[in-house]
Amino acid sequence: MNPGGPTVLPFTAVPRMLLERRTPWPSRIDEPSQLPAPLDGADAVVTFIGHATFLIQTATGNILTDPMYSQRAGPLLFGPRRVRQPAVRMEDLPPISVVLLSHNHYDHCDLPTLRTLAKRFDPIVITPLGNAALVRSAGLTRIEELDWWEHARTTPTPMTVTPAHHFSARTPFDRNRALWGGFVIQAGKRRIYFAGDTAYRPYFVDVKQRLGPIDLALLPIGAYEPRWFMRAVHVNPLEAVQAHLDLGATQSIGMHYGTFQLTTEGIDEPVQALATARREAGIEEQAFTTLEFGESLRLD
Repeated sequence: MNPGGPTVLPFTAVPRMLLERRTPWPSRIDEPSQLPAPLDGADAVVTFIGHATFLIQTATGNILTDPMYSQRAGPLLFGPRRVRQPAVRMEDLPPISVVLLSHNHYDHCDLPTLRTLAKRFDPIVITPLGNAALVRSAGLTRIEELDWWEHARTTPTPMTVTPAHHFSARTPFDRNRALWGGFVIQAGKRRIYFAGDTAYRPYFVDVKQRLGPIDLALLPIGAYEPRWFMRAVHVNPLEAVQAHLDLGATQSIGMHYGTFQLTTEGIDEPVQALATARREAGIEEQAFTTLEFGESLRLD
């Protein structure tokens, strides 16, 4: 159950949402792939691959969040098509020891990508309750399901599953049969929060109170319009700024934008709206910004 309210509008509201006027996106943005910066003694190096996929390099192993390399965010040939390619090619990834899987939506839980990772790296997968069977179907065998606030027991890097206000479904018939969440990772002296998908609720304060202030928060800023439909499941940039403040985050990085057109806002609107919300809150630019696709951030 979500903390603080219902999950989402019924499926009968989806046709109305699909009729909302959508700001056109470019069909393709070609950018060169990048190599992630080396760790070189840092507590962590965080590289933005695209959408909600980050490579987090640490001294105890490399982590991928919600790995998504497919061309469509949906089953088979359905779902939104990728506008930007993954900024770090699969063949350029360092060895991956842990995959964090926040929930089972197609744009976060991509079975073809998981199959490739299983063959190349055989990583441990940490995911909220109810997702193991789906993950196992991709050939991964080392899976740890956790409830909110539970700590992983099988990973070399300490990590905890945290609450999120969202929902799960792969079809119209399996809604909320698996849990969703975020993660806090302890990398050396640094505490990193990966939000997954979430609406705004006061539990961001709970994360800080229970696990400590966050050094780096990876927060969604896209896929938020129209608000009458999306506010139940996705923060907008204004709410992401409030989440940054609630977490006591030293720094936040925006994600979940500019890759797949999932909702009606334009491709550049999340970054522009983030800049406006940040200024209105009196937050300096470097405290909550975005990385270029493929750019790495060092936490020394």
